[in-house]
Amino acid sequence: MCLKKIWLPLAAVVVLLIGCKDSPKNIKAAKTTVSTAIDTTKTEITENEEEKEEAFKLTEENAIDFFFEYQQNLKDDKVKITTRFGSFVVELYDNVPYHKANFIYLTKNGYFKDTQFYRVVKNFIIQGGNSDDTKTAKKRSAIGRYLLPPDTRKGHKHDRGTISMPSSEINNPHMLASPFEFFIVTTNPGSYHLDGDFTPFGKVVEGMDVVDKINTQPVGKGDWPQQNTYIQDAVVVE
Repeated sequence: MCLKKIWLPLAAVVVLLIGCKDSPKNIKAAKTTVSTAIDTTKTEITENEEEKEEAFKLTEENAIDFFFEYQQNLKDDKVKITTRFGSFVVELYDNVPYHKANFIYLTKNGYFKDTQFYRVVKNFIIQGGNSDDTKTAKKRSAIGRYLLPPDTRKGHKHDRGTISMPSSEINNPHMLASPFEFFIVTTNPGSYHLDGDFTPFGKVVEGMDVVDKINTQPVGKGDWPQQNTYIQDAVVVE
C-alpha cells in the first residue's frame, strides 16, 4: 500500500488570499489630505514588503543546510501528541538527524496543532499532519515548500509503533519525504514491506493504546475517519 501526501485544493485559494491587499477606501478629503493618505499607504506597503522579504521560509535549496545546522546542538528528542482519545509520546532517533530536526522544528512552530489523523487503515497505519482546514495550508505556506531525502540505511525497521514519513507523490522518483506528514505503524509485529521505501525516524514510547484507539475508528472514502480526529496539541517534552 502506498503512503502518499494529500494535496488539498484549498491551498491554492489560501495563496491567492495571502497575495491580496486592501486598497485605500473613501478618500474624499482635500488635495493635501489625499496626498498625505497616499504617502502613508505607500510607506505601509513598503514596510510590509520588507517584512515579507525578511521572513524566513524553507525551500528545496536551503532546507538541508538549515536542518544540518539546526540539529547540531539539538537535545530534544520527544514529542507528546494529544487527541480526543488521549495522548501518546514519540521518541525520535538521533541517527536520522534531518527527519528528527524537521519534526522538532515543526512541533516548536505549532504546525501539528489542529491538523488531523486524516488516514486510518486498520491493523496497518494511522497517518497524520494534514487537514482540509484552510489554516493548515496557511501554516504550510508560512513555513515553506520543501522535501526531505530518504534515510533508510540506519537499521531501523517499520516495527509496530514506528513513526515514519510518507513520500510526496509529485515528480518524486527518489521517494523524497513529505515533511509535514507522518504515519505510525499499528501492525503487530510490524509492516516490514515498507522498509527501504520510507524513513523510520522514531517510535511510540508511551500511549500506544491511544494509537490503537485511533486505528479502530470507522472510516469513509479514502480511509478518512468518519469523525475527524484532530491533533489537539503537539509539544516537545523532556
